[in-house]
Order: sequence, then C-alpha cells, then structure tokens
Amino acid sequence: MATLQLTHSSKPVILHKPSLSSLFSTTTTATPPRHFRSPQPPSRFIPKASASSSSSSSLCRRRFIAESAAVSLSLAAPFLGSVQPAKSEDALSEWERVYLPIDPGVVLLDIAFVPDDPSHGFLLGTRQTILETKDGGNTWAPRSIPSAEDEDFNYRFNSITFKGKEGWIVGKPAILLYTSDAGETWERIPLSAQLPGDMVYIKATGEKSAEMVTDQGAIYVTSNKGYNWKAAVQETVSATLNRTVSSGISGASYYTGTFNTVNRSPDGRYVAVSSRGNFYLTWEPGQPFWQPHNRAIARRIQNMGWRADGGLWLLVRGGGLFLSKGTGLSEDFEEVPVQSRGFGILDVGYRSKEEAWAAGGSGVLLRTTNGGKTWIRDKAADNIAANLYSVKFIDDKKGFVLGNDGVLLRYLG
Repeated sequence: MATLQLTHSSKPVILHKPSLSSLFSTTTTATPPRHFRSPQPPSRFIPKASASSSSSSSLCRRRFIAESAAVSLSLAAPFLGSVQPAKSEDALSEWERVYLPIDPGVVLLDIAFVPDDPSHGFLLGTRQTILETKDGGNTWAPRSIPSAEDEDFNYRFNSITFKGKEGWIVGKPAILLYTSDAGETWERIPLSAQLPGDMVYIKATGEKSAEMVTDQGAIYVTSNKGYNWKAAVQETVSATLNRTVSSGISGASYYTGTFNTVNRSPDGRYVAVSSRGNFYLTWEPGQPFWQPHNRAIARRIQNMGWRADGGLWLLVRGGGLFLSKGTGLSEDFEEVPVQSRGFGILDVGYRSKEEAWAAGGSGVLLRTTNGGKTWIRDKAADNIAANLYSVKFIDDKKGFVLGNDGVLLRYLG
C-alpha cells in the first residue's frame, strides 16, 4: 500500500513513481475555406434569332455563347487568387473565434483571469505555450516566463488559477509556478522528483494557499506558497482499488491506470473518470480515500463534471449526455437527447443554473436554457474544422471554448 506523507522540509517528499500518460489527444484538422456570397449577375440583353434566316440564328448563338462566357469570367475574376481561411465569427451566433499567435498544432489546455482585473487573463497549452490578454480576451500575446525556460524542457502547462492577485500554474514535466502580483512576475517553486503522477489541476484557495491534484489521485494542500504540501488523501487511487478488490468495482481489479479527466466543484468536491472510462471516482473534503463507482451506462465514460445546482453531468463515448437525479452526489442518471450528429461531446460548462453549453468533436456546440432538460445545436458552429473539448465560463458574461489546432471561441451573449 503506497501512502502519501506530509513533509516539513523545504521540498515535499511524495511517494510513488509518476505514470507518464497523456490526458488529451490531438486531432489535426484543416482550416475551412472562406465562404463568399456571389453577387447577382448583371442583366444582359440577348437578341432573339430570326426564324427565317439561318445565318442570323448562327450569329445569335455565337453572340449568346460569347456573352455567357463574359458573364462567367466577370463573376469569377474578383475571387481568383483571393481565397483565404475562414473567419468562423462570421457564422457563429453567440460566439466569435479569436485568432491566436501560435502554431496550429498547439493544444490549448486552460484559461484563467485575474479577479482584481477581469480584463487581464492567461491562456495555457502544449509546447510551453503561455498567452496573455489585457483586453478581456479579444487579443492575446505570447508571454515568456524566464523561470520556466532554465531547463531544456518543452513544458505542457495543464492548469492555471487565480485568487486575488495570487496565481498558480502546474505542468508536465513537473513544474509549479507562483505569482503574487497578478502575473507580472512568476516564481518557480521546487517540487519533489518522486511526485506520484503528473500534476493535472490546481486551485487557489486563499493567501499563499492552493490545492493540487495529480492524475494518480494524489491531492495536496499548501498554506505557505507551495514549499510544503500536506496530503489530503492517504493513498493513491491505485493503492485504494488494489486494496479493496472485493469492492465490486468493474474493471478495478489490480488497477494501474490514471485519471482521464478530473473536475472540482466550487465547494471542493471532486469527480474523476478512469483512463479507460469503465468507472468513476468521487472525493469530498475530509474523506481519507477516493470513492469508486460503477458506471450505470453500457458505453464508456468520456467526461464528468458538476452542474451549477450541485448535481453531476456525465458524457459517454459516441455523443450521449446524462444528468444525475437530484442536486447531490448520486449514481442514478437519466439520458438527455442531444443533436450531436454522432460526434462525441467532450465537455459541458454552466453559465448559470439554467444556461449551459456543451462542446464536442467536429465543431459540435449545444446550448440549454432549462438546466439541461433540452439542448439545441448551434448549427453555425458546424463550419469550425476542429474538436472543441473545453468550455470555461469565467463569469456570466465571460466564457471561452478551447479546441485543438489553437481554436479559441469567445462568448458574445
């Protein structure tokens, strides 16, 4: 049984060797072509042929062919050599696409804004990508952090969080950055090389305090700017499941996997999906171990998260969306019909208790205004040639959808 221990040294001592497994996959897609509205062709007078004269008829036919060719060329000429990539904001109703100064292959992973300055935010991704905005997300500029460039690593920044002017960033390989001045400067905090798993999530909880989660289920809390960490659970998920093989959890017999996704509720509860999607786990503050749950659906779980009313939403592979009954933790789910066109739904983000948006493969974008009972597809978003996998609402007026190939959508509602 692997046990996580509290340390009082300058560097945390954390047991268990990390498992190098990726939480995301990248799909390469093509940039959609620009859509043009063709102008109306000018009216042309075509003389009628005389029935009594074959030469006159031949002349009229030649004139008709010549003038038809002229019309075709005049319509095509303005567009020759001018086809450009599409701007999907022309097609979206409540979202606009924001073009970013990054390589197309970058996968965006998280976004956060400074509470004391709502127009100031940061966007993270693969290939050591950090972008900064100071106009509410309308424009973004690359940001360099010297403390993250000391070593020859191409970091994958997974999560960012702010509380007041204090902010935290975690990434892979193991890296922890801290700021106390709203991101003007970032300090690198040392971490143990024996960290169990990869850091996938961090949440600022107070002054110099944060909560950090790894993909093996380790949860740590700090109150001194990250120099010491205390384990909030007594063991990793694999240790818990392997110790309780008789728990009846399908697929958990000698479990060695990691989390596929992990989501935190505002009151500190967690729900995580196993890497194979065959069961899920929950944790509440004060519990010594993660609590495993069998899935009640035949299809494997894609993602899970918390609704604004405190209940759970659940996505299965193939495009199914389920909502738990009631507002608390429940294993009883009911399916909600959605128009996903057969593409998988990858994430759900709540703007309020009644309004939420779901995003998925091949530009699937769905909206509900009645708490998730019914969903309407935003058909205009079908033209976005990307997988949309993360919906983030900073508040009721500021929201973003993250996609592969550097796709970022900004909410306009």
